[in-house]
Order: sequence, then structure tokens, then C-alpha cells
Amino acid sequence: MNAETGKWIIVAGVLLLLIGVVVFFFHDKLHWLGRLPGDIRIEKENFRFYFPLTTMLLASVLLNVIIRIVKRFLE
Repeated sequence: MNAETGKWIIVAGVLLLLIGVVVFFFHDKLHWLGRLPGDIRIEKENFRFYFPLTTMLLASVLLNVIIRIVKRFLE
């Protein structure tokens, strides 16, 4: 490992900490997350299938933007 790897581990830890704090304090305000248009949800009597397609795409875009911003500040 080198110093660059250490920086990325610290950044990942800080991001996880921030996400945890937001979820902990604002969980009652985030009820819409996972119920966006485009999320696939099939519920039957003894069967439940849930695939949060739109939520995953949104999370991916946000994470990509955050990583690019952090990368610019570290370089």
C-alpha cells in the first residue's frame, strides 16, 4: 500500500460516516427513497420481489459526482 491508497480509504470512511449520520438523523424524511418511479415492486400473497432500479441509478450518479469532486480536491 502507498499514501494514495490511504487517502482513498480515509475518503471512503468519511463518506460512509456522513451517509450514516444522514440516515440516522433523517430516516423519517427519507421514506421516498426506494419508492421512486421506475423501482420494480411485485407483492403477492406469499411472494415479494423488490428491485430498486431508479434508486440505484440515482445513488450511482450521486456517488460518481461526489467522487469526482473529492478527486479534484485531492489532486
